[in-house]
Amino acid sequence: MMFCNNSDKPSRRWFSRLTAGNYLKVLLTAALVAVICMAIFLSLGKIRLSQAVVHMALVLVYSVSISLPSMLLLNWIAFRYTERFPRLVFLFCAAALLVSSCFGVLVSNLLFLIAGIIPSNTFWLEFQANITFSIVIALVVGLSITTYETLRYKLQAATLELRTRQVEQERAYKLLAEARLSSLESRIHPHFLFNTLNSISALIPRDPQLAEDTVGKLASLLRFSLGANHSSLVSLSQELKIVRDYLEIEKTRFGKRLSYSIEVPEELQDVKVPPLALQSLVENAVKHVVSQRSQGAVIKISGSRDAGRVRLKVLDDGPGFSLDAIKPEHGLGNLIARLELLFGSEGRLDVTRENEKTAVSLSFPWNGRS
Repeated sequence: MMFCNNSDKPSRRWFSRLTAGNYLKVLLTAALVAVICMAIFLSLGKIRLSQAVVHMALVLVYSVSISLPSMLLLNWIAFRYTERFPRLVFLFCAAALLVSSCFGVLVSNLLFLIAGIIPSNTFWLEFQANITFSIVIALVVGLSITTYETLRYKLQAATLELRTRQVEQERAYKLLAEARLSSLESRIHPHFLFNTLNSISALIPRDPQLAEDTVGKLASLLRFSLGANHSSLVSLSQELKIVRDYLEIEKTRFGKRLSYSIEVPEELQDVKVPPLALQSLVENAVKHVVSQRSQGAVIKISGSRDAGRVRLKVLDDGPGFSLDAIKPEHGLGNLIARLELLFGSEGRLDVTRENEKTAVSLSFPWNGRS
């Protein structure tokens, strides 16, 4: 557990997982222990400052000899027993630290004996003098780092699980939104088809040739609407073509009673809009204004960009209406739901009065050209 990568699964070749960074941590820890020990000895007056460097080097040898096998054992225990015996793993770690402390002191004394630093007749006396202090330091440092690594591993695992759940939740929300959007769009197509077929049926008795031309325009509109069902956004230029075709179809029905104009800047032609969004506004004006007035009406379509938002407006001669009275199954009700799904609170549909005319505006964030 000490200096180990607990995110990896247990491996028979556990020693291959120990990186150079882990060894560096061990050496730094050993050096820190050596410095602390020398500071304690100096404060107690047991050694002089001139002896500090030599003693610190000796303590560093003890620290490295103990810490390296401790790291190997604790990593091995962590990979092998953390999942199997979570309640006993600290006991295993303590036992490993006892073994590595005895081994480290023994190896250090052998090195000192070979180097002639300690005589052979005092070998076991040195061992007994250093073993107790080494065990205490090893247990304190080793178990502290083990506790820290255990808590860090649990925090990482909890964070990973939380992120995984968030990704899954976002994916579920996205799938739900796409399903709702597809459902709303599928409800638009029959409504649009019904109104267009009514226009064509009115043309057949009066002008079969014009009716045939209108059928061609209807076929073009249906191809667009079926293709738009696979995308939640289309370019404004495509949407304006749909609007023109629709108005031309309706114009063959209403004649001079329907007049329209389209004034949209060239810079907005590539802006992405919900398919059939502007057409829904125009269709609403034709159904509730043009068809209800004997003198007909003028429909003006315009677009603008201001303060990072795109605004598309349909102006007609109608008396106006309130969005609060719009039912969800209505064409504008569908449009409001689609705006909410696509843009959240940034997508808006507003109804205002301008110079005794009704202005229905569709606005959403400006994202530049595609």
